[in-house]
Amino acid sequence: MNLPDPDRAPCPCDLGTTRGVTLADCCGRYHAGPLHLQAPDALALMRSRYSAYVLDRLDYLRATWDASCCPVDLSANEPGLRWLGLEIRSHRLIDADHQEVSFVARSKFGGKAHRLVETSRFERRDGRWLYLDGQVGTPRRT
Repeated sequence: MNLPDPDRAPCPCDLGTTRGVTLADCCGRYHAGPLHLQAPDALALMRSRYSAYVLDRLDYLRATWDASCCPVDLSANEPGLRWLGLEIRSHRLIDADHQEVSFVARSKFGGKAHRLVETSRFERRDGRWLYLDGQVGTPRRT
């Protein structure tokens, strides 16, 4: 039995679901391959981290999280959890090495819909963007 190639499926981030961009041509290129861990800005990193959550790519999440605040108990999605979509609300450049991304991530678990609303902070170190932390609540619009 031939299983579909996940890299040819639409990317889980909103670029794949709304515009039909494949995982390989979108977030997947930062998960593995020549551009591994090389998201060009915080927005691309945010999208690729959302896709990594959807796909349970925990190594990528850990590698893109500031080591001082990465949770030790990061675990795979619970069976039955479905990620439904990502909506970017804003992308704010603070300076050359600091950016914020406000987003809403929707999921469904146990028959109930959930929304994670967050403004995330990112920092570029040694040419790589890292997730620092996020403030849960109403996303900032700019």
